[in-house]
Amino acid sequence: MNFNTHFQLQGCHAFLSASKYHWINYDEEKLISSFNKFQATQRGTELHELACQCIRLGVKLPKTNKTLNLYVNDAIGFKMHTEQVLYFSDNCFGTADTISFRKNLLRIHDLKTGETPASIKQLMVYAALFCLEYNVKPFDIDIELRLYQSDDVLIDIPDPDEIRAIMEKIIQFDKKIEQLKIGG
Repeated sequence: MNFNTHFQLQGCHAFLSASKYHWINYDEEKLISSFNKFQATQRGTELHELACQCIRLGVKLPKTNKTLNLYVNDAIGFKMHTEQVLYFSDNCFGTADTISFRKNLLRIHDLKTGETPASIKQLMVYAALFCLEYNVKPFDIDIELRLYQSDDVLIDIPDPDEIRAIMEKIIQFDKKIEQLKIGG
């Protein structure tokens, strides 16, 4: 049998895919709802890519209270790095949307394009990962975390004790996962 080749589809995923077969139990209403969520996710990915390019190229957007514009302009204004991987181990790492560390101030911003309210805890984990990777004590620096969502900016100054506790949990859980990998 000579199977057809579909080179243009390699690495792509269909909405009605076999690996996500639960759609076979959907009615039309559930299909529409799921497809709308899928499209929103795709749009979010594209908005993140656009924001990343604007920041990297230093292209500011018009001054408005729109989430994307606020996020991009602040990141450029604060001279932040975009899409920065923060690594502790193969078991624990993440990519901060934008980050900077200058004059003893760690600044981490996150762009949220969905409607579900976001949690600052994600950014606290990034702060903990930064401290672990670069051997920085959270008590020795200032930290500002910002969530950009729904045309608003949530600014949080986390308690260093909270960041330290997350760091300790990362270390503890990483050790446990490594033990489990070798059968312990």
